[in-house]
Amino acid sequence: MTPQQRTRIKMCGFTREADVMAACAAGADAIGFVLYPPSPRSVSIERAAELARWLPAFVMPVLLFVNDTPERIQSACSAVPGALLQFHGDESPEFCAAMSLATGRPHLKAARIPLSGVADFDLLEFALLHQQAQALLLDAHVDGYGGGGKTFNWSLLPPNVNAHLVLSGGLTPANVGDGIRALRSRGLSLAVDVSSGIEAAKGLKDAEKIQQFVAAVRAADADPL
Repeated sequence: MTPQQRTRIKMCGFTREADVMAACAAGADAIGFVLYPPSPRSVSIERAAELARWLPAFVMPVLLFVNDTPERIQSACSAVPGALLQFHGDESPEFCAAMSLATGRPHLKAARIPLSGVADFDLLEFALLHQQAQALLLDAHVDGYGGGGKTFNWSLLPPNVNAHLVLSGGLTPANVGDGIRALRSRGLSLAVDVSSGIEAAKGLKDAEKIQQFVAAVRAADADPL
């Protein structure tokens, strides 16, 4: 990666219009809506569609699913035009590819990396299995599904992953720069994904933290390799 390349920013777990507007104003490239009912950040398909209507041109909605049904995934895609799919559960490569084909939408696949065994997780094999994913989202494996606000040891990931990567899991304005510097040369490209690190409470975003997060990403982009 060269300093001229901009790290794309996805912000996830939105439930309020004002937060969506604040994230877009700060420079977010993608806004994620959690469609996993057990999550405290979950919204209904109808609510996701309402919030997505606040997105300006060129800011992409992302729909997060966990082991969901094809029927519900297709229903959500019909309600939220142009959304990217994010599979954050135990979905197989075949299921993810089939849903992309059925909906005409690209997908992200979460790689749930063990906190205590990063080196034991074969990310190269995972990338090969999920080669039809637009990108792999690297998140810490915690109990349950969805973001746990935990970081894993980024330095233990392989240096040559044949995939676009999205770093997630416990990112904050204080540490996202370190994450970018650690991983920006390890895949085809690097983006970042934040949820709890820009919140005042679960599902309620903090406009100041949003701005601080974007500023930290841009500062890391400006650093020499």
